[in-house]
Amino acid sequence: MSPSVEYSQLLPMLIVFGAAVAGVLVEAFVPRRARLVTHAVLSIGAVLAALVALIVVADTVRTGPGHATLALAPHPAMAGSVAVDGLSAAISGVLLVSALPALAMMLRPGAGLTHTEVVPLTLFALGGMMAFTAAEDLLTLFVALEVFSLPLYLMCALAARRRELSREAALKYFLLGAFSSAILLFGVALRFGATGSTGITRPPMSTDHWLGTTGLALIGVGLLFKVGAVPFHSWVPDVYQGAPTPVTAFMAAATKAAAFGALLRVAMSGTIDLHGDWRPVIAVVAVATLAVGSIAAVTQTDVKRLLAYSAIAHTGFLLIGVFADSSRGIGATCFYLAAYALSTVGAFAVASVVRDSAGEVGDLDRWAGLGRRSPLLAGAMALFLLAFAGIPLTSGFVAKFGVFAAAAERGGTALVVIGVLASAIAAVFYTRVIVTMYFAPAPEFEPDPADVGWWSGFAIALGAASVVVLGIYPQPLIDLFTNLSMVGR
Repeated sequence: MSPSVEYSQLLPMLIVFGAAVAGVLVEAFVPRRARLVTHAVLSIGAVLAALVALIVVADTVRTGPGHATLALAPHPAMAGSVAVDGLSAAISGVLLVSALPALAMMLRPGAGLTHTEVVPLTLFALGGMMAFTAAEDLLTLFVALEVFSLPLYLMCALAARRRELSREAALKYFLLGAFSSAILLFGVALRFGATGSTGITRPPMSTDHWLGTTGLALIGVGLLFKVGAVPFHSWVPDVYQGAPTPVTAFMAAATKAAAFGALLRVAMSGTIDLHGDWRPVIAVVAVATLAVGSIAAVTQTDVKRLLAYSAIAHTGFLLIGVFADSSRGIGATCFYLAAYALSTVGAFAVASVVRDSAGEVGDLDRWAGLGRRSPLLAGAMALFLLAFAGIPLTSGFVAKFGVFAAAAERGGTALVVIGVLASAIAAVFYTRVIVTMYFAPAPEFEPDPADVGWWSGFAIALGAASVVVLGIYPQPLIDLFTNLSMVGR
């Protein structure tokens, strides 16, 4: 029997890939002066259409036979290589929503990008991320990893200014990413040798326990590299600093969400033969990631590098949700990804418009006095930093509380205590930025914030609104993600 391809179930990612191909044709045939407008209509329209299609597909599966709630138990597509389920729907939604403000930053005139090709490349990466988090087969997982990684390598080198730094970041990301992909593929081979299958969800028991365990460990290394966990984090600060800021914002939000979606699927559906033995490993990695990210960020003097180490620390908090290994843990992790994605894109949007004649100003000391020169920008940045620190009535507080509560239910009290201590350390460097903006004396050569414009203003406003709304009224989204992740555990 020939395998069937359920195109209707794959419609959201097909829309994104179709728009990416159309974007390539735009680059080939549309005059240069009209490309940006065409890309804006095509890319934003495709993402919105994919969101609508995702809602329709998710509702179709949820109200299908037996009226079962979307769950990790998949509704298979493409001969079982892709899962249309609660986890893929939740992460795909986070990816599409976070891509909107990131694309808006790229479409802003004077965004610091050398080529308009960055828009179709972003759509290719977005489609690959959606396939990555829905992959039901390890080979599909690897192919999707390459589909979204290769465009990101190119996008990192497209900075209009500081080209040497941008190319260095792209080269470092490419080399380290190639090594991690090779390690993951070797793990897939070992896993196949141990089980005779490349399936992720409920694979057969390993005939060779050590071979299967080694394969899963190598697959875990590849996934932990993508999320930026210690000790696979060394690429994050240099790439975040060197890449164009709109690309950095997209990477910080979307790549982390896609990688955690795949990590959740592999950890909770593909490790039946380990019987939960992977949880202590996740706990150790989480503690190391929290320690390195929180402590190293205290010494940073560049805003983008500070946000990079902040991203590493947030990876540690997200790993606490993975450690919980429960439906509540999955829901809390998905909520954390949504809250973090929107706020981090907003923070990078603020960083992209604080400029002088030479371009963006990354030196933190030169942000002194920003609260007086541009109170709205400084206020938005302060709001994002307070959310990162987990201050009550912000989305960051609710997100951290969710993963802590899920881990505590599963015997992770010590891990929660370490997470609280890391949050206290992180509050130090977030507060330092706020104090610099509002209370430090202005430098001799002050940067003049550029005209924010509609595009960057949308990214900043959406991020700020998410911080407030998800901080005050988070329950509907928490319930949605938790219900999506129910699997009759």
